[in-house]
Amino acid sequence: MAGASQQIQMQPALARAADAAREPALSAFAGRLMLLWGWQRSLVALVAGALAALAQAPFDFPAIGFVSFPVLVWLLDGAAGDAASGRLRRLRPFFVTGWWFGFGYFVAGLWWVGNAMLVDIEEYAWALPIAVLILPAGLALFYGLAAALARPLWTDGFGRLCALAAAFAVAEWLRGMVLTGFPWNAIGYAAMPVPPMMQSVTMVGMTGMNALTVLAFCLPALLAAPGRRMLVLVALAVLVAAHLGFGYARLALAPQGDGETLSARLVQPSIDQSRKWDAQVRDQIFSTYLEMSARPPEQGREPPKLIVWPETSVPFILQQRPQALTALGEMIQDGQTLLAGAVRFEGEAPTDPSARFYNSIVAVNSAGVLYDAADKVHLVPLGEFVPFADLLGRFGITKLVELPGGFSAGARRHLIEVAPGLRVAPYICYEVIFPGIVAAEAGDARLVVNVTNDAWFGNSPGPYQHLRQAQLRAVEAGRPMLRAANNGISAAIDSYGTIVDALRLDGVGNLDVALPLRPADELRAARPGLVGWSIVALLVLLGAVRRARGSVRMN
Repeated sequence: MAGASQQIQMQPALARAADAAREPALSAFAGRLMLLWGWQRSLVALVAGALAALAQAPFDFPAIGFVSFPVLVWLLDGAAGDAASGRLRRLRPFFVTGWWFGFGYFVAGLWWVGNAMLVDIEEYAWALPIAVLILPAGLALFYGLAAALARPLWTDGFGRLCALAAAFAVAEWLRGMVLTGFPWNAIGYAAMPVPPMMQSVTMVGMTGMNALTVLAFCLPALLAAPGRRMLVLVALAVLVAAHLGFGYARLALAPQGDGETLSARLVQPSIDQSRKWDAQVRDQIFSTYLEMSARPPEQGREPPKLIVWPETSVPFILQQRPQALTALGEMIQDGQTLLAGAVRFEGEAPTDPSARFYNSIVAVNSAGVLYDAADKVHLVPLGEFVPFADLLGRFGITKLVELPGGFSAGARRHLIEVAPGLRVAPYICYEVIFPGIVAAEAGDARLVVNVTNDAWFGNSPGPYQHLRQAQLRAVEAGRPMLRAANNGISAAIDSYGTIVDALRLDGVGNLDVALPLRPADELRAARPGLVGWSIVALLVLLGAVRRARGSVRMN
C-alpha cells in the first residue's frame, strides 16, 4: 500500500514533465528541470538564486527575476513528485530546494560583507567564513521555509504561484524580525530600482511588494503549460502597468513650485577604515573634518544651516575633549548646527566597568555646546555587540568594534531639533534597512538624517544597496533625507526617493545642497502594512481554492 501511495504522489509531477517534454522549447526546458533530483536540482537552484541577485543594486537588472523564479517553480514542481510518506517528509525536498536557491542568492548578493574582516585580517580572519558562507547559509533558511510553507498548497496552475508569493512575503517579514533582524536585499527591492518604481511601496508596504514581486516574477512559469498563455501575459502586463502607472502618476501629481528649503552640507572625507581609530592620527582626522566643514560655499550658494558628519566621525570620545568642543564652536557659525556621528558614554569614566557606550548622533551649536544626542537603537550583531557574549567568547568570537562590553542600544528613537520648528529623525548606519521604520517613528520630524560608515565594505555592491534601501525609507515616510557616509555614497534624497545630488563612492569633498523640505503628497494608503498583509491573505486564499478544486478533480 505504501508503494502504491508513493506512486500516486509522483504521478502529477511526472505527468506534467511528460506533457511538457512533448511541447517545444520552454515547455521542454521546464520538463527537464522537473525531472532533476539530488545534487543536480540543488545546483540549478543555487545558480538560479545567484542570478536573482543581479536584480539588486548596483546591477539593477530586474528582468532576471523572470528567469530565476520560474526555474525555482519548475524545480519545486519536480520536488512535489518526490516519493515520501508523512507530511514533514514531503516538506523536505521543498525546503532543501528553497534553501539552495536562497544560499545562491545571499552568497552572490552579500559576499562583500567579508570585506569588513579584511580591514584587520590578522584579528578577524576567523570571521571571514562566517561573513561569506555562514551568514548566507543562515539567511537561506528563510527561503527554505518559504518553499516549505508553499508545499501544502502546491498544485497545478496559478494557485501554486500565489502560495509561493505569499510564503516569500512571510519569510521576508520573519527575516526582518528574528535575532534582531537582517532584511537586507528583500526580494521586493528588485522591483524598485528607480523612483517611478518605488512609489507602490506607499500603497502596499514592503510586505505587499515582496509578495507581488515574487508573483510577477513567477508568472512566466505558466507559459510552459499548454493553453491560456495569452491570459498569463495579460496578467503580467496588468501587474507591471499598475506598478509603473501609479509611480509615474504620483510623481506627476507631486506639488511643484517654490517651497521651503534647507541649505545643508554633507562632509565625506573617505577616511581609510584601518586608520580611523589609530590614536596617532585622531587629531589629524578631526582637523580634516573641521577644515572641510569650514570651507566657504560654492559661489551663489548660501552658507549651510546644517552640517552633517558621518557615523562615528569624531575619532575620540567627545565628552572627554573639551578643547574639541571649543574648536567646534569656533568652526560652527551663528545659526548653524552640526550633527556628527560619535561614541557617547554614560558613567564616571570610559574605563569604569559599569560605563555604557552608545553609537550616537550628537548635536552641537555655534557656542560649542553638545546640546542633544540620539543613540542607535538597532545594533549590528557581531559588529557592535555579541549575542551570548560569554559563550561565544570562549571560542574567540568577538565584535568588530572593540569597546569594553560593546555598544548599548538606545531605548527609543529620539528626534533632534536642529532649528526652530525643524526636527530631524536620526538613523545610524543599517537602521534604515528595516522596512517601515522611518514612517512609524518619524513623528513630526520634517527631515530624516542617516549617518553611516560604509568604508568597511570597500568598493563593492554594499554601499549601493545601502543607499537604495535608504531611498525607500524616504519614500515610505514621505520625508526628505540627508545621508552622510564616510566614503560614500553621501546623498540628498527628496521625499519621493529621487536623489537630488550625491557624492560618488570613495570621493572626497563636501556636498552642499538646498534640499526641499516639502513632504510627499497624501496619495498613499493610510496603513500600507495592513494592505500588504491583506494581499498575502488573498494570495493564500487563492492558493487554497485552487488546491481544493484540484483535489475535487482528482477524486
